[in-house]
Amino acid sequence: MSCCDLAAAGQLGKTGIMASDCEPALNQAEGRNPTLERYLGALREAKNDSEQFAALLLVTKAVKAGDIDAKTRRRIFDAVGFTFPNRLLTTKEAPDGCPDHVLRALGVALLACFCSDPELAAHPQVLNKIPILGTFLTARGDPDDAARRSMIDDTYQCLTAVAGTPRGPRHLIAGGTVSALCQAYLGHGYGFDQALALLVGLLAAAETQCWKEAEPDLLAVLRGLSEDFQKAEDASKFELCQLLPLFLPPTTVPSECLRDLQAGLARILGSKLSSWQRNPALKLAARLAHACGSTWIPAGSSGSKFLALLVNLACVEVRLALEETGTEVKEDVVTACYALMELGIQECTRCEQSLLKEPQKVQLVSIMKEAIGAVIHYLQQVGPEKQKEPFVFASVRILGAWLAEETSSLRKEVCQLLPFLVRYAKTLYEEAEEANDLSQQVANLAISPTTPGPTWPGDALRLLLPGWCHLTVEDGPREILIKEGAPSLLCKYFLQQWELTSPGHDTSVLPDSVEIGLQTCCHIFLNLVVTAPGLIKRDACFTSLMNTLMTSLPALVQQQGRLLLAANVATLGLLMARLLSTSPALQGTPASRGFFAAAILFLSQSHVARATPGSDQAVLALSPDYEGIWADLQELWFLGMQAFTGCVPLLPWLAPAALRSRWPQELLQLLGSVSPTSVKPEMVAAYQGVLVELARANRLCREAMRLQAGEETASHYRMAALEQCLSEP
Repeated sequence: MSCCDLAAAGQLGKTGIMASDCEPALNQAEGRNPTLERYLGALREAKNDSEQFAALLLVTKAVKAGDIDAKTRRRIFDAVGFTFPNRLLTTKEAPDGCPDHVLRALGVALLACFCSDPELAAHPQVLNKIPILGTFLTARGDPDDAARRSMIDDTYQCLTAVAGTPRGPRHLIAGGTVSALCQAYLGHGYGFDQALALLVGLLAAAETQCWKEAEPDLLAVLRGLSEDFQKAEDASKFELCQLLPLFLPPTTVPSECLRDLQAGLARILGSKLSSWQRNPALKLAARLAHACGSTWIPAGSSGSKFLALLVNLACVEVRLALEETGTEVKEDVVTACYALMELGIQECTRCEQSLLKEPQKVQLVSIMKEAIGAVIHYLQQVGPEKQKEPFVFASVRILGAWLAEETSSLRKEVCQLLPFLVRYAKTLYEEAEEANDLSQQVANLAISPTTPGPTWPGDALRLLLPGWCHLTVEDGPREILIKEGAPSLLCKYFLQQWELTSPGHDTSVLPDSVEIGLQTCCHIFLNLVVTAPGLIKRDACFTSLMNTLMTSLPALVQQQGRLLLAANVATLGLLMARLLSTSPALQGTPASRGFFAAAILFLSQSHVARATPGSDQAVLALSPDYEGIWADLQELWFLGMQAFTGCVPLLPWLAPAALRSRWPQELLQLLGSVSPTSVKPEMVAAYQGVLVELARANRLCREAMRLQAGEETASHYRMAALEQCLSEP
């Protein structure tokens, strides 16, 4: 035993640690480690603190000298207990001539021994030491001190053991371990590689909590890793590719990190690589694309070439994996390539501030078309037993992203696949919870064990809606969709999604994708109303849809920020009402009256009279709520005006209702207060259509219009049909 050890034993007597703190409950047994048994006997027979401490040192050395089984570890714990290690860890005075950490080192060594037992690793007496253990990792000291190094190793052993328990990561995060590990890694002292390994495990287990508790420290680690990645010239850069996705924050990635990551990836992917070197780089690029879009790629020639390279490599990987039957598919790599293809699709369809030049877009579209063909080929081979696999979901997702922008190419192949897509979407819709789980599995498969930035839609239908919207315009695909029951499925889906926005649900927490999905459903239904009116009349699901539209619009038009959805609902309802005009639900029922009153509100509030400087006459202008979204709204508004016009002669009660709302009077008043030259011809035509049908349908409407100077206004705007109608009795 060293002089330091004996001095430490003497100090224990002064600090008041008594032999009674240990539990002498061990019995000798044949077959046990003789050396350890001898030391445990000495511990049991110790008459004072010095002897007890010396025996503990010997026990600790015996434990480190060889492997011991779980029963022996438990016997040591039964003999020592927690009280003595607790005092060792908190003792602040060391014996003369002995480093101040020697007592703590023994305490940590005992804890490390105990933590080898998972039950003890989760013990409250271990968990409440987490903050103390964190301080040992960042404490300054002689880097060559063997005892200090041993204490650091034991500390990591304790923390790693706690992390392996069911609730261990949560306790470590709450105890400040993430910050301590970050500081230990950034200090690059002894054991910093163990700090990084433990950080990786905690981030994988509880990313959100880690970032919430230690964002500044984790960002500092990310900056260090990114800089190392950018500078690395050896094989370490491939190891960093695997680590870096775990350290990307759920919020904004610092710009300096993005620059370093992009530069490092450009060097790697621009070289000739084997698959084990290239795949981690593709997965890191996919994680960045998923979290940051294209913002991490610099503008200019270098950025466009890098993006083209990324997409090209991704497409080649997809084709190699999916075109050869019987080849084992590396699903995580291919799914990462799907994310890079999505980035390519977004940039190829971006009109403004795209990273790509037109020739590059043409080339990439051709390359992606071949990769999508491989995806279709793969999906054609998928049987019912594989439909719930995450990789199938990921493959449907990339196909949906492609079809949202391009349906003219691969038309034959897409049409052949449509029956499968309808069945697949129906299967996941009917098992919605599994679909949501699949979405998360895909995110994990594609990127990393962490949650990606943007929300991945949790159902296959939402992925396919944009493509189906395009396909329902074309005769062939539309007939297949109808034959396979897609309209009925879409009606059910719309009603189910609509429930999420109804009163009683907190719409503020809904992802934007829900409202976008509802709008896209409306567009599909609008296509069917125009191209397949017979389907609307005979399929009972559209009657249910009409009832929902009628009851929902009155509240919807009153909600701030939801004007575009209200426009879709109003326009679709008006067009369907024209086809379903004989339905009992539309014969002046409270629901139908409420719907048309809300539709009138939407149509009538689009324009206002606005004064212009230096002119006595106002001009017709968009109202503030409509102005910012008119580019997306105007087609729906004009279609809604046309549909309302068509409903007036079919529903006798509608003209009196419109008169009571004062819409025709206020419309004529608006036209009379603005300069006719400020009203575009298409607006004049839309207004005249409504006014003429109301005037023809109801005598009181004609009289009210005449009282509002209707004939004079019609003359000013050259509304010949209205002028003639009002001139009649």
